[in-house]
Amino acid sequence: MVVKKLLIVSLWFVFLSAAKDVRAQCTTLGQTPATAFPVCGSSIFKQASVPACVNGNVPAPCPADGNNYQDLNPFWYKFTCYISGTLGLTITPNDLGDDYDWQIFDVTGHNPSDVYTNSSLIVSCNWSGLTGVTGTSAGAVSLTECGSTSNPPTGPPIFSKMPQLIQGHNYLLLISHFTVTSQSGYSLVLSGGTALITDPLQPALSSIQPICYGSQINVVMNKKMTCSSLAADGSDFLVTSTATGVVTPATGATSNSCRSGFDLDTLTLTLPGPLTPGGYTLTVKTGSDANTLLDDCGTPVPDGASLPFVLPPPPPTLLDSLTPPTCAPDELQLVFKTPIHCSSISPDGSDFTVTGPYPVTVSGASGVCDGNDTTSTILVKLSAPLSKAGNFTLHLVPGNDGNTLYNECGVTTPNASLSFSVLDTVSAVFNDKILYGCRNDTVRYTFPENNGVNKWTWVFDGTDTIRQETPPERIYGVPDSLARKVATLIVTNGFCSDTATAAIPLDNYMHPQFEAPNILCPKDYAQFLNNSTGNILGWEWQFGDGTISSLQTPADHLYPGTGVETKYTVLLIVSNNGCSDTAAQQIDVLHSCYIAVPSAFTPNGDGLNDYLYPLNAFKADNLQFRVYNRFGQMVFETNDWTKKWDGTINGHPEPTGTFVWYLQYTDRDSGKKFFQKGTTILIR
Repeated sequence: MVVKKLLIVSLWFVFLSAAKDVRAQCTTLGQTPATAFPVCGSSIFKQASVPACVNGNVPAPCPADGNNYQDLNPFWYKFTCYISGTLGLTITPNDLGDDYDWQIFDVTGHNPSDVYTNSSLIVSCNWSGLTGVTGTSAGAVSLTECGSTSNPPTGPPIFSKMPQLIQGHNYLLLISHFTVTSQSGYSLVLSGGTALITDPLQPALSSIQPICYGSQINVVMNKKMTCSSLAADGSDFLVTSTATGVVTPATGATSNSCRSGFDLDTLTLTLPGPLTPGGYTLTVKTGSDANTLLDDCGTPVPDGASLPFVLPPPPPTLLDSLTPPTCAPDELQLVFKTPIHCSSISPDGSDFTVTGPYPVTVSGASGVCDGNDTTSTILVKLSAPLSKAGNFTLHLVPGNDGNTLYNECGVTTPNASLSFSVLDTVSAVFNDKILYGCRNDTVRYTFPENNGVNKWTWVFDGTDTIRQETPPERIYGVPDSLARKVATLIVTNGFCSDTATAAIPLDNYMHPQFEAPNILCPKDYAQFLNNSTGNILGWEWQFGDGTISSLQTPADHLYPGTGVETKYTVLLIVSNNGCSDTAAQQIDVLHSCYIAVPSAFTPNGDGLNDYLYPLNAFKADNLQFRVYNRFGQMVFETNDWTKKWDGTINGHPEPTGTFVWYLQYTDRDSGKKFFQKGTTILIR
């Protein structure tokens, strides 16, 4: 928040202590740009006091103060320039010890609130920290004066140069009371310059529009008039019949613009009762407030000024239109150009009947009513949706309340009718047929002709869109896992629409898979674990030794002894609807599983007996194998029998000699622990 530098330090502390009192948002008329007082150059405006409030910061051409000031304790004024020239402005505080500041904005073509954000609207200003009379002067040298100064007595002048106004432009004047310890007012005079800000147009009646056929009259003036000059009892106006000469005085006068402003250009007169059709004259006279209407400069509409108008016969309020029904409507929407009294609508719907190819019952009616208990829309509720095609007629009839409908002016709507049509509802449910294959599955989609459907949109798996009644066959590769192909159909007959979605299961895939031992000792049984997935109907196991099984999980299998190591290929063949798939695995049946350590080995790289290790230790659990030289140094150690000693230590070959080995393990079948030791000769 930017605040001007004040004259004395003590006043600054007073401002800080009072800041909480002036931060309230301004709500008094005239204290915001939107509710500015209208003023002209022919009158003096006096403000007795200034309520404490603030709206916000306004831009100001004052860099030392951040280029903005608060509109502290403001009042706003608006005026128009009718002849270009300079503006004379004088603000005289009621207490000459008060600090008043001001700034002028050119708001032509702008919203009043733009003064808080648009610095280009600034015309001139004076934010001097000095107290007393301020304004514009022909002898001043600058259009703008700021508040910052290190030496107030010789600081910025309290008067600014007269600004040049432009004909046809609109202006806002902000007067800010910067003395926060006082609410004392001031007087404002806009004179001394060459610009004309007094509207020269003589105020007069411009046009007249009867309301409700003469019970009220809308009057439009040719310019803005002050709200305070309008007599609320309507005594400023008389209505005279051209045909009979009967004079009818108005009984009330209002203007909506006076609720949030100070001037009006349109007002509504209330008469004792409706006028009969014919010609009339509206005449202005001095009212109970001792004046006619006055413009912003106090110029009156001449006493006796008049304007003729004609009141035509009231036309009946006809049924206007029916909003086109949507699919399967259970409610009809009537629209009227003339507002209808909500109290004239029978809630049970008895004001309406519907005829057509099949019985229709009206169950209720209501209006979308406003604060005046009128509506331009009536909703007619039906007891059931109209789901079958047909041509229908909505009839307006006298309801159980004894009347049809009447408008805001009391004019009855005669019996009438409106026609409308609906089409059948539709269903998007479709048919599908799956043709299973070994490599590909084919799906055929068909749609039964239904209730005049003329547009089809097929969407397959969320991406592929086809717009025709019968789409081409969809071909899918047989998947490796369960799949559902999603098809969506959207149909319409131009009136009703529907959507259907189906997930088509393609579950004929087969994935054979099993577990079996890779190596088998003689006389050990092979165990098979079937891990196959899919929609499998048949099983065939071929064990590679001429035997087969058709069980899903076969019994443990014993291979015949051959006296030599033998390899068998096991096949699992799965089948479904004439299709099959195969998984295979090889089993190596060993000649022997007797664990032994060779008594000699020759690590010469010839591929024969090059390594030392425990042979056939397929069933040795928790195995530990160590080799020592003749000095008792361990030269090799392993817990994996397939890891073999190559006769070296740290990459250096050991010489020919005898080595001691130790072997311990647990037999997998019996759980028995074994410990063996022996010697082996390394031969180079």
